[in-house]
Amino acid sequence: METSAFDYDLPPERIAQVPIEPRDSARLLVDGGPGAAPSHRHIRDLPSLVRPGDVVVVNDTRVLAARLAMRRDTGGAAEVLLLEQRGPAPDDGWLALVRPSRKLAPGSRLVPAADAATAAVVVEVLDDLGEGRRVVRLVPGPGTSSTPWTRDAELAAVAAVGQMPLPPYITTPLADADRYQTVYADEVGSAAAPTAGLHLTHDVLAAVEAAGATVARVELRVGLDTFRPITSDLVEDHVMHTEAYRVPAPTWQLVADARPGGGRVVVVGTTALRALESAATRGELEGRTDLFIRGEHDFAVTDLLLTNFHLPRSSLLVLIDAFVGPRWRRLYADALAADYRFLSFGDAMLLQRGRGA
Repeated sequence: METSAFDYDLPPERIAQVPIEPRDSARLLVDGGPGAAPSHRHIRDLPSLVRPGDVVVVNDTRVLAARLAMRRDTGGAAEVLLLEQRGPAPDDGWLALVRPSRKLAPGSRLVPAADAATAAVVVEVLDDLGEGRRVVRLVPGPGTSSTPWTRDAELAAVAAVGQMPLPPYITTPLADADRYQTVYADEVGSAAAPTAGLHLTHDVLAAVEAAGATVARVELRVGLDTFRPITSDLVEDHVMHTEAYRVPAPTWQLVADARPGGGRVVVVGTTALRALESAATRGELEGRTDLFIRGEHDFAVTDLLLTNFHLPRSSLLVLIDAFVGPRWRRLYADALAADYRFLSFGDAMLLQRGRGA
């Protein structure tokens, strides 16, 4: 498949710069299936769109405020974006993106730009893994107490100096960091938010359950590879790096029982979908996945997908094409014509599985 087939014209003014308030007032384009016109609803209408016996699956990962504004020994500015821990101990380090990478040789030490003298954490730049990725290690700064340097202490130090890692197309400062977290976010571990879930509220989820559906959780720790554009000419040449996922056994049982009981599996977000489909494909409820969903992928689990509108030439748009086929172009055109907001803080779609125009 040629990557150019997943391009479309996205005017900059259609990229949502701030989250809508309240969360559930986001618009929802409801796919009618092949040959049918979509309907225009809102996220608050989701309870009326589920059925008794449905299982609604969300990704409850929490975003780490992992963008660190740092300073080099020379006084020059640097930035570190922590992607994921490489092991259970602080000495195992982190996978990260650092800038300016060419000026940061292994062994370079970076201190927070704002308060070097009382810094809670210092970043040591280590191995170059290519594609802009580096190994870094976090060590206690001069402002850290004598408390043992554990992963929890490390995360607390990062939280003290870090900022939310908003996508580069969002240029407006975020007034409330919690708006880049889902209301059900649990364990810290992601470099980006599972953005379809940003629309949901506790009231909407309670109403979904009152309608007879069950809400269940999975975890996929979102890395930047999920969202980055495909740069190769052919989709098949794009490399997906692995991300950690976990499907709790009770969630898997609910999913397995849904269809025989007349219910559907309604997945909130492409990351939750990849967690479920990875478990089905790999036969493992927990692990690391590089599953790249494209083309004629046989969806083993997902019946409906609630998802945002995605970047041109992204692996997520390729996934949408696998789920609904060429119909995505009609849906995106309808959304653009109806002034929907796009990308992370934008509006959403509810898609039915089934390839067709």
